Amino acid sequence: SFANCGLPYFVGDLIESEEDLLVATPELFRQRFRIDVRLGHEVLAVDRGKSEIEVREISTGKLYREAYDALVLSPGADPLRPPLPGIDLPGVFTLRTIPDGRQIKEWILEKHVREALIIGGGFIGLEMAENLFRRGIRVTILEAADQILPPFDREMTARMREHLESREMTLLLGDPVSGFEKNSEGRLVVSSKSGKKIETDMALLSIGIRPENRLAKQSGLEIGERGGIRVDEGMQTSDSKIWAVGDVAEKTDFVTKEPAMIPLAGPANRQGRTAADRIFGRPVKFRGAQGTAVCKALETVCAITGAGEKTLRRMNIPYEKAYIHANHHAGYYPGAKSLTLKLLFSPSGGQILGAQATGEEGVEKRIDVIAMALQKKATVYDLEEAELCYAPQFGSAKDPVNIAGMVAANALRGDAPLSQWDRLDWEKDFLLDVRTSGEFEKKHAPKAVHIPLHQLRERVSELPRDRDIHVYCGVGQRAHNAVRLLRLKGFRAFNLSGGIRTYLDSL
Repeated sequence: SFANCGLPYFVGDLIESEEDLLVATPELFRQRFRIDVRLGHEVLAVDRGKSEIEVREISTGKLYREAYDALVLSPGADPLRPPLPGIDLPGVFTLRTIPDGRQIKEWILEKHVREALIIGGGFIGLEMAENLFRRGIRVTILEAADQILPPFDREMTARMREHLESREMTLLLGDPVSGFEKNSEGRLVVSSKSGKKIETDMALLSIGIRPENRLAKQSGLEIGERGGIRVDEGMQTSDSKIWAVGDVAEKTDFVTKEPAMIPLAGPANRQGRTAADRIFGRPVKFRGAQGTAVCKALETVCAITGAGEKTLRRMNIPYEKAYIHANHHAGYYPGAKSLTLKLLFSPSGGQILGAQATGEEGVEKRIDVIAMALQKKATVYDLEEAELCYAPQFGSAKDPVNIAGMVAANALRGDAPLSQWDRLDWEKDFLLDVRTSGEFEKKHAPKAVHIPLHQLRERVSELPRDRDIHVYCGVGQRAHNAVRLLRLKGFRAFNLSGGIRTYLDSL
């Protein structure tokens, strides 16, 4: 058992020894638990009729059969290697095992690698980008989607993208890889669909994974649409003596209730525990996976739980959203860092559907809190009332989690309704900027009318009473005050969620 989540940091020499990645050895299993672990043995077939497996000892070629009362399939998933020209050339790597990491490290040293291309801007791709960068290697990321971290909503990745580019990483987005070749100098040349030719010393494929379902298919087990082994809530397959857990098993999305492939360590561990309990007769259930995850690249962190806006739109699930920009601890205490939090919730009742956050510090802490709230089917009103740790160096009296709940609850109560930048009619809607003159002159939304908040009471006569007024400021606080003032005076005013900061992130 090894920590494959640590492999990028092994490549980056942050984890120096391979032994540090070993969670448990065959010797430990044998000595402590009397469990027989056989490495170098391949299961070739499952004879469901006889409840036996056929096994080959790789070193000798010896074949033998082993009987079972209960069989658990946990072969994980393989990195995708599409049949592209030149994909098997030396210098094109994937990262799944310790030997994979060892080969990458050896290539870096032997070839004196100065430039690397990472194909795929997901979790592993960005973690590898960080670790190669820290080794002094110039990094280019080629991503088929128009954003990094595709599970996130696009605007929530803007800060990380800008940070990586500020550190002189090159991000080529919306441009899938199309092939590999060697040039006359022996360097690797990677082609993209748009026609780009990128010379590099090495390339890492990080474009996704597929469930290792070969054995399950050969055995006639039911397979889901996305290639995962179909299981019930107790992790039992279509065969009553066979269970499946981990990345090979289909999961139920906790929010949408749809079958999903969510390759994360936390749900995989819980599935293993569920299967073990069910095999021994305990009637437990795997409740599904929320997709709670975090990714750090250099100094920026992104974290997520539950459904994203893209998923909710695709599933036609009604939702509302609120953005906040807040410090990760009290602003007067040294070292406060800004974070952005996006909360997705039901417009009827305020049940939490998902959340995403990005920043430098305190990001995963807030998503962890909301992940637990989502698990308990809590609402935005519960987030308002959440009692969290506070001291100046750790948070604020009103934590960003509280503030997100307050903003959402204010909107649902009608006290300060929200509007969204991506839903504006730019030809018809009336936009009001309530920032200072200096802020307005530096950057403002198209066609916005400028009235600073401190002048608003005296200038309300300049505003239309027959149109919706969409108010914004820097991050939303002054706009909230303006919306309250205007609504008390009879105007149809709405706070453009997240202020101009969110508008710029969404460009």
